[in-house]
Amino acid sequence: MNYFILLFISFSVYSQSVTYKDSGIDYEGYYLNAGKNSPTIFIIHDWDGLTDYEIKRSQMLKNLGYSVFAIDLFGKGIRPTKLEDKKQHTAELYKDRNKMRSIMNAALSKANELGLNTKKALSIGYCFGGAAVLEWARSGVNLLAHITFHGGLSTPPGQDYSHTKGEVIVYHGQADKVVSMEEYTNLKKELEKNKIINQFYLYPGADHAFTVYGGKNYQKVADEQSWKSFVTFLNQKFVATK
Repeated sequence: MNYFILLFISFSVYSQSVTYKDSGIDYEGYYLNAGKNSPTIFIIHDWDGLTDYEIKRSQMLKNLGYSVFAIDLFGKGIRPTKLEDKKQHTAELYKDRNKMRSIMNAALSKANELGLNTKKALSIGYCFGGAAVLEWARSGVNLLAHITFHGGLSTPPGQDYSHTKGEVIVYHGQADKVVSMEEYTNLKKELEKNKIINQFYLYPGADHAFTVYGGKNYQKVADEQSWKSFVTFLNQKFVATK
């Protein structure tokens, strides 16, 4: 049985789509409920929208005993495949940070409605999703941690981490040609300045999107090491609930 059939079976049995609204627009996320006492992981997608990649990561987390809510930031049915469309949808949200925050907060509210445990919850994001996670962190959302995998790390003018709750973890490729080492270093300094607990992991030779299976920049070692580190963090953070 090939991978895509297995993924479809996994998705159909364990996942459910969920529609939530923000400013009158429908967004379609996915959630997996591992039980009301299970901590919840919010996943934010890359610039191609919520796809099989986030669903696979969601299932990996569900198998570890965590509930998951995969957030859609683009809108129901919007899963861009052309480069110009991906740039358009991400640019719109980068230009309207309040909208980005509002959509994520709408997803958080929906997770509460669904009975997911949002008092023991954190967020993770990939690439564009990593930048969104940090935007959420700067907004002061009440989550225990904010974790970015090869995400955008720069801080927009006029923003800072003075309202951030929860720690910040960064997984970054040293050979990343999209997000510079200067941005990596500057973020570390900002977090230290604001006394935010943080962990930074740097992977030599890893380029942008090093965790994306089948992608041209996929690096197996960096992917597996970053995931192992992340799972170790989860086990430590939620040891009392496991």
